[in-house]
Amino acid sequence: MTELPDYFERIGYTGQNAPSLATLEGVFRSHIGAIPFENLDVQLGRPVSLDLAAIRKKLIAERRGGWCFEQNGLLGWALAQMGFTVRRVSGGVLRSMNGDAALGNHLALIVTIDRPYLVDAGFGGSLAAPIPLAEGSHDHEPFKLTLTKLDGGFWRFEEQLGDAPFNFDFRDEPADEDLFARQCAWLQTDPGSPFVNNLVAQRRVGALHRVLRGRVFSTAGPEGQTSQVLDDADALVSVLRDHFALNVPEITQLWPAICARHQEVTASRS
Repeated sequence: MTELPDYFERIGYTGQNAPSLATLEGVFRSHIGAIPFENLDVQLGRPVSLDLAAIRKKLIAERRGGWCFEQNGLLGWALAQMGFTVRRVSGGVLRSMNGDAALGNHLALIVTIDRPYLVDAGFGGSLAAPIPLAEGSHDHEPFKLTLTKLDGGFWRFEEQLGDAPFNFDFRDEPADEDLFARQCAWLQTDPGSPFVNNLVAQRRVGALHRVLRGRVFSTAGPEGQTSQVLDDADALVSVLRDHFALNVPEITQLWPAICARHQEVTASRS
């Protein structure tokens, strides 16, 4: 059974265990720096589970990354083991466009210490630290973040990098776990799912944010943004290994499909 010391070793955390804001910030910072957001198993046709034991095996023992259900599933477990009060909440990514059908497609956490904090290691790395559950703006380089209260008891978390805002809505109430299970199944199997359609890896390292989306590898930071189109399958393996700490050489089998998807997206934009 995976215990807290294994998790701390995985994320490189050597600080205090007491459930304080300083501890929460330290664990969160270590987690997002060590464990990348990624959907490689979906791309490889491997089932992704909500089961905690499976998540701990994958992200800790196998030193992989994962998406929101895995990232925040693991982080929420660890924080609860440390004595924090943790609530799993159901988010809807792009509910602003797709309505309530989006609810449950994202797992976030509310951690209460002196006040409630939004804690989310599973939205790709825009959040650099926990933020109070209160309306306001936050500068988490290279992102501008806002948290806004909406009608119906909803909150909206929005990240902005350049001209590309991206958001999810949530209520501060316990999540519907059955809805998570249905959305998790849909996201990894349905042809309309963005995770089925495209390989994605993201990782925050300090003020740098790295993204691999299909063939395109991009980095954003205080000095601006850079991007490159990968030339071949070997470059794909190297980028995943060197920039995302993911050693998944079998991903080369997906190279023809990645190239076809890149061509399709490029053609649709021209």
